[in-house]
Amino acid sequence: MNQKKERSAGTSTKTAVAATVALLMAGSAVGASTERKQTQVQAGKENAVATTQSKFYCNLNALTLEERTHLKQLGNKLKATRTKVVEMGNGYEFQFSPKDVTLAELTDWVRMESKCCPFFDFHIDLENEGALLCLRLTGEEGIKQFIRAEFAVQ
Repeated sequence: MNQKKERSAGTSTKTAVAATVALLMAGSAVGASTERKQTQVQAGKENAVATTQSKFYCNLNALTLEERTHLKQLGNKLKATRTKVVEMGNGYEFQFSPKDVTLAELTDWVRMESKCCPFFDFHIDLENEGALLCLRLTGEEGIKQFIRAEFAVQ
């Protein structure tokens, strides 16, 4: 009988220790989970602040080094050969002579630019019986300031 009590007491002690360990682990898991959630919320707030400060930013990681180089070359060509810049309510229109810039070059520029700057709305028009090639860049409020800075518009 004494042995039964000792075994029972040993089992009770082991069970109590196991329960205590389980409670401690559960408590620390809850604490870690709460800590993780607080960190995620804080990170979300920081990202929100960064986003609200400027929603227009170029993600150059969206392009390979070769694409960035090609985009820069095309961009320089477009800046140098534009014949007219027309301010619009929500952006700018850049006009080109198809003799200086081809439709293929313009669409190639738009294809790459849209990867790193998806906030732009791009519009390409071929007008006046093919004598005028136009690129309109538009977007949300504030886009005009970004275009002026990035595309040297005065």
